[in-house]
Amino acid sequence: MTKLENKVAIITGGASGVGNGIAKAFVKEGARVVIVDYNDEAGKQAIEELQLIQPDSIFIHADLADFSTHPHIISKTVDTFGQIDILVNNAQSSRVKPFQETTQEDLELPFKTGFFPTFYLMQYALPYLKEAKGHIINFASGAGITGEANQAAYAAAKEAVRGLSRVVANEFGPYGVKVNVICPFANSPGVKQWAEHMPDAFAETLSKIPLRRVGDVEEDIGRAVVFFASQDSDYITGQTLMVDGGGCRL
Repeated sequence: MTKLENKVAIITGGASGVGNGIAKAFVKEGARVVIVDYNDEAGKQAIEELQLIQPDSIFIHADLADFSTHPHIISKTVDTFGQIDILVNNAQSSRVKPFQETTQEDLELPFKTGFFPTFYLMQYALPYLKEAKGHIINFASGAGITGEANQAAYAAAKEAVRGLSRVVANEFGPYGVKVNVICPFANSPGVKQWAEHMPDAFAETLSKIPLRRVGDVEEDIGRAVVFFASQDSDYITGQTLMVDGGGCRL
């Protein structure tokens, strides 16, 4: 049997980048995947690829900054599949700016697109995750742990996700729900753009990574999330795993 056979997983931001890598890794392990994304074109293309492996996977259009979409994501998943076993909160938008130039709007963006959707989707999904003794995998960043320059809003939102994850892990551990956090460094569109436009800074960062490479969104990040979504991690909760080639250490 594959590790996620008969499991239903919601993945936010699953149309591209890290989220899509996770979705591909999941369907190859037998999961029925619900991709949530605001980009219809990318979402439809991604779900067509996934359905070649797992025909039952579906795409839900949602702008996560619109909090009214959150209950629909959960109800649509339950109406379609009758269960939720895994919730992956991956989606996030932000702007890179020096601290002194960061505005209220800049600060609110990563919270509206990342922290608050993580908060509310966990709330809405938890009754079903309790029933399944399921898994939540949230996404944070080494930028928050190290205090990366020009990442004030992003780092603050990501560290808020880590704190929230520990609280939910403590409160829902007695029900068998596992909550863990991954901090990735991967060949996402954002990282590729950074490498193209700031090659010197990218090369310097890469030189500090012991494994001397950028992680693959499916083979490196996706496989790590499979571990946290499967019974292999049933005695792990409230933890942060750095999947970044050794670049950041807790």
